[in-house]
Amino acid sequence: MIAFPNCKINLGLNILEKKEDGFHDLETFFFPINIHDVLELLPSKENTTLLTTSGILFEEPETNICLKAYLLVKKDYPDLPAINIHLHKAIPLGAGLGGGSADGVAALQLINKKFGLNISSARLFAYASKLGSDCPFFLLNKPCFASGRGETLEPMKLSLSGYKIIVVNPGIHLSTTEAFKDIIPSMPKKRIKEIIRQPIDTWKKELVNDFENSVFKKYPDVLQIKKELYEKGAVYAAMSGSGSTVYGIFKHNSIIKYTANAGYFYKIIKSD
Repeated sequence: MIAFPNCKINLGLNILEKKEDGFHDLETFFFPINIHDVLELLPSKENTTLLTTSGILFEEPETNICLKAYLLVKKDYPDLPAINIHLHKAIPLGAGLGGGSADGVAALQLINKKFGLNISSARLFAYASKLGSDCPFFLLNKPCFASGRGETLEPMKLSLSGYKIIVVNPGIHLSTTEAFKDIIPSMPKKRIKEIIRQPIDTWKKELVNDFENSVFKKYPDVLQIKKELYEKGAVYAAMSGSGSTVYGIFKHNSIIKYTANAGYFYKIIKSD
């Protein structure tokens, strides 16, 4: 059984407040995009659950979120048989695209379907929340305003059908935990939900990502990508999540001449 988990970009991200439990209240807008990993579940011949990988290499596959998803379900369904999980990574790592979260949710959904567990939507949401703050979004996988830690979701209509999206990642792996250390929470003058309803050509002046300042200071290459996307005619460009991916939104008839540096991940997406 195979799934093709897709990732997302963040349209704006405001860090509003740090809570007593150490987590942050934030607001952002999740928008799904068509860059995919491949996840396959296979029967286990040795009665041991095992994860194998291909594509982009990453460390410590034994701690991968797909295995965590399996073990989470196994606690409530002890008769769940062992499986082999193969993950082909195409979504860049530590990139602010939520690729790992998407993989974990896809694992939950495949396990539920493959073994006929009939897990309720509410329980799937609870499992996803335990895996990560932005995991619940991938259960909906549609444009959503997100608040709280990212798990409080409000689907909103937003179409980018008249645009192309360029996604560029410089191969810099950023830790979300580290990114939060340099953030000073504050309340924005205008909330993201309001800005998103405005014409896209107004976003450049008002829709911000609070992680950008600290990331750009440490990694000027990320800032340079954003500048280049605007120079090439982007209507709006920003870093996604805690970085290091930067995306640009271009009008559908734009002739784009952008050459990514060697080692960069680069993709043009025609938004549906």
